Amino acid sequence: MRARFGHRSRLGAIALTVVLTGCENSAAPEKASAVPDSAASASAASGNAFVHSAEGDLSGYYMPVSEVAIGPLSLDHVFLGQAFEFEAWEDGEVNQTFAPVMLQFEDVSSPMVATELGEVHSVSVRVLPTTYSVTEDAIRFAGTSDELGAVSFNARLDQEALATARRNLGDEGTVLSGTLTAGGRTFRGVRFRWYGGD
Repeated sequence: MRARFGHRSRLGAIALTVVLTGCENSAAPEKASAVPDSAASASAASGNAFVHSAEGDLSGYYMPVSEVAIGPLSLDHVFLGQAFEFEAWEDGEVNQTFAPVMLQFEDVSSPMVATELGEVHSVSVRVLPTTYSVTEDAIRFAGTSDELGAVSFNARLDQEALATARRNLGDEGTVLSGTLTAGGRTFRGVRFRWYGGD
């Protein structure tokens, strides 16, 4: 889903506060595997495509430590919502622009526009889920977009590191790491920091 700028002021802050590290830390891309995400596939097969069993608050923006780029699209963040947002989605209250788990990419070739928080790219792509499973220590996600085709994300959460980041209102430490497949490519060892938003 490609969106013109004009939504969310809090995401503008992300563009100003996040600095991606150098090439030496970049996740290495590989050819995409045709093997589906096992947990997501199992959930879908059981008729329960959306599962959220985490008791703690995992909400926030998970920002890649190093750049993950597919053509002009650069992964900006993985978003996790609050418990009530998961409950609403799982009760069938879905929409076309927001989900309790979603990935957002920025089109770095798009023009910059000025906001009250600074300049940001004017075009972004949100990938909403066709299935997800979120537990205390793992995120499994599958979705599609016109620009990226099939997208999957399989990652592990470090609860201790996340608790530290929350206490510090954001931290440099890695709290999430995993594998992203999008645009026909697979990126392994992608690491993320936590950002709470505005």
